[in-house]
Amino acid sequence: MNDIPCHRRTSCRLCGGDALTKVLALTPTPPANGFVDESGLDEEQPAFPLDVHFCESCGHVQLLDVVDPELLFANYVYVSGTSPVFVKHFEECVDTVLRKYGSGEGGGLVVDIGSNDGTLLKQFQTRGMTALGVDPARDIAAKASAEGIETLPTFFNAALADEIRTERGAAQVVTANNVFAHADGLGDITDGIRILLAPDGVFVFEVSYLVDVFEKTLFDTIYHEHLAYHSVRPLVAFFAAHGMQLIAAERISSHGGSLRGVAQVAGGPRTVEPSVADLIALEKTLGLDRADTLNAFGARINAVKSELTARLHELKAAGKTIAGFGAPAKATTLMYHFGIGPDIVDFIVDDSPLKQGLYSPGMHIPVLPSSAIYSKKPDAVIILAWNFAEPIMRNHDKYLNQGGTFIVPLPKVKISRS
Repeated sequence: MNDIPCHRRTSCRLCGGDALTKVLALTPTPPANGFVDESGLDEEQPAFPLDVHFCESCGHVQLLDVVDPELLFANYVYVSGTSPVFVKHFEECVDTVLRKYGSGEGGGLVVDIGSNDGTLLKQFQTRGMTALGVDPARDIAAKASAEGIETLPTFFNAALADEIRTERGAAQVVTANNVFAHADGLGDITDGIRILLAPDGVFVFEVSYLVDVFEKTLFDTIYHEHLAYHSVRPLVAFFAAHGMQLIAAERISSHGGSLRGVAQVAGGPRTVEPSVADLIALEKTLGLDRADTLNAFGARINAVKSELTARLHELKAAGKTIAGFGAPAKATTLMYHFGIGPDIVDFIVDDSPLKQGLYSPGMHIPVLPSSAIYSKKPDAVIILAWNFAEPIMRNHDKYLNQGGTFIVPLPKVKISRS
């Protein structure tokens, strides 16, 4: 693991400007999904910087330290289909896209970039569209293909887009849900999307929204897979520079607060919706077009850290046991920056079989099935997958009724008892 390559950019990945100001320095971490099995427990995993920078030229917020994407994504352990919340979210997303933009009528091609286990594409497929996934996670891609969602096990770029269009025709819809912030080469990807789209097609993407990250102190969405922390104003200029046009921007609730954007090829048939200007105005009102606003973000993070760690240390001092619920990538950032390690959290439970039996990145805390909160009966459970806190607590009210305590760390610390 000690030879994991990491390099630092010297320019903004949206506009190419080199006036970059560091606005936040989080504790360095190993790759957020770098789970290990027992054979890796004696090997120290290297940690890489999590320094957030603001581009003075276009206002884009980003990480400059780039870990090799092959190592981040080739053996990925996150799958969407294990979350009923996300299955429902994707179903509603597809209904909205087809209703608002009329794309895919008569069974057009839809291509999902970073398609994971095909959860989103299944929704398009059931509505009569031809589905094609692109995802570099080889095992997940193979499984999706075996289950009826053809998935190319590779990274998406302009060259691949040209091949797909030549072989299969233009796409009515291209999607990228929670992956359009993951790539260092967003320009090449966006050029590929333009090549692939039909003249009346749409590109629909969801990303963590900087407004929500800032307003709700969602700092744990910052990790090495997420290189970009998007806001609307920089995206408008970025798409225009690549022959596309952002026509809609909507705030949605997933991941604690996200942005759903819709773009078309420049000169396409749709007019720009008022939502684009509305969100740009909101970003300006919040001061997110200035580096000094983001400089104050660190103090708010530290306030949450003080409150949460004080409660956890009180429990441990009283001899209580604490488990974590959920092993999402964001848990790595939260646990490292707040100093919540194996001295505080005894084990973590997760519903994904891909993570069960492994150990958390860097800290090597064991990950068990969720049934362990009943067999091991921890006194308290901190919900690391806090964006699913409500369904988790609802599904495990038996744990509460048996005297357990749930602790939700973000957006603000919340304690739930029976």
